[in-house]
Amino acid sequence: MAASHDNHLQGRVSVITGASSGNGAATAQALAARGARVVLAARNADKLNTLITEIRDAGGTATARVTDVTRLGDVEGLMDFAAGKYGPVDHLVNNAGLMLFSKWPDRGIDDWDKMIDTNLGGYLHAISAVLPGMTARRSGHILNLSSVAGIRVGHASGVYSATKFFICGITDSLRQEVSITHGIQVSMISPGVIDTGWADKVSNAEGKQIAQDLNESAIHPDRVADAVVYALAQPADITVNDIVIHPTHQDW
Repeated sequence: MAASHDNHLQGRVSVITGASSGNGAATAQALAARGARVVLAARNADKLNTLITEIRDAGGTATARVTDVTRLGDVEGLMDFAAGKYGPVDHLVNNAGLMLFSKWPDRGIDDWDKMIDTNLGGYLHAISAVLPGMTARRSGHILNLSSVAGIRVGHASGVYSATKFFICGITDSLRQEVSITHGIQVSMISPGVIDTGWADKVSNAEGKQIAQDLNESAIHPDRVADAVVYALAQPADITVNDIVIHPTHQDW
């Protein structure tokens, strides 16, 4: 579906948070392959550099800046860097996130705080940093990666799901306030279980087992990248509001 809209991606400046692996890396490669100039943001410099090399070797245009999305100054610096390198930011792909499972009685407060700082604070920081330029130009596209966990709460995913419900809320609010008034496209993609290595990052023992079992039916990040490309490839007078994708055989 995206192929018919490739001209709308050519030369666009696309900032992708959480771009060093998983959905972010797949999205960066997919957008660059269709002519976008991608700016990668993550905390791992080595992974970013490896991905930049892969994209450039494939004929794409890419650069990167080490960024901790929990720090507003980092994210504002990222947007300034992108604009200085390629020009005004056309797309924000808000992707950086943590998915850490635990049950309420385990009181996984450290994991809760990490998810709140990244999944909530990181998204707000990126939106805040990119909005001034987009509103001034009356153009741009903000795409938030949510999750089916933001539609229905899963086993041991209470706080994670809450952060994704939050993303649903801010996305809807953005649409109401900036789409009509400022001409900014706002989209949200809610994937099911994607094989991004997330299960390996769960520290809670029981939560890790639940995550690993769930991940057995996961689909590849390229599927998420395809959905992102489709949403961002639309002309300025069309907005894809919400896309939900999940494994066919999974009862999410």
